[in-house]
Amino acid sequence: MRAVLNTVIRTEIGSNAVKRVRKAGRIPAVLYGHGKQNVNLSLVAEEINSLVRHHSKLVDLRGEVSETALLRDVHWNVYGTDVLHVDLTRVNLEERVHVVVPVELRGTAAGVHEGGVVESILHELEVECAAGSIPERIEIRIHDLSLGQALRAGSVVLPEGVRLLNDPDAIVVHCVTRAAEEEEEAPAAESVEPEVIGRKGKAEEDEGEEA
Repeated sequence: MRAVLNTVIRTEIGSNAVKRVRKAGRIPAVLYGHGKQNVNLSLVAEEINSLVRHHSKLVDLRGEVSETALLRDVHWNVYGTDVLHVDLTRVNLEERVHVVVPVELRGTAAGVHEGGVVESILHELEVECAAGSIPERIEIRIHDLSLGQALRAGSVVLPEGVRLLNDPDAIVVHCVTRAAEEEEEAPAAESVEPEVIGRKGKAEEDEGEEA
C-alpha cells in the first residue's frame, strides 16, 4: 500500500510565507513534471517524516491535489534533523524512473567467525525500475562472505525488473581483518608535570628565607 500525503495548495510564496507554513506544522513542497504547470503545496510534517523514515518513494497525493507522485528530493536544515522542503514529480506507474534505494545487510558473515569485521561501503544503490515497482530496500544476505572477500554492486541480486545504475565493480560490503587494535593502544606517554614559569620551587624558597 502506497503512502498518502494530504495536500493544500500554497498561493503565497516567498521566505515569509514559507516560515508561516512551517510554523503551522506543515512542510512546503513543489509538484512538477509531465509537462504540466508546477504547483506549490504544503504537506503535513508528520506524514513527510514518516515517509522519510520508511524510505518510501511513491506516494498518492490527496486533498486539493490528486496525483501519483515520486518523492524526488528532500531538503534538510544544516543539522540534518528537520525537513525544510520536498520536491515531488508526477509519474504514472508504468514509466521507468531512476531512484536511490537503501541497502540492508542480513545475517552474520562467515568471516566474522574468522576474526574479521564487516564494513558496509555503499549504504544505497542507484537503480532504474518502473515507478510502481520501486523497492523500499535492497536486502543483501552476507552469510557466505568470508574474511578477505568483498561483494560488489554487480553481484547484488536485484528484484525482477530492477536495473543497477552504479558501477558494477563498486564494493558494497566487505569483510576485513580487524585492525590490530593499534592493537593494544599505544602506551600513554609519561605524564610530565609542566614547569610553572615565575614560580619558585620549595628549595629555592627555603634558600631565600635563609639568606
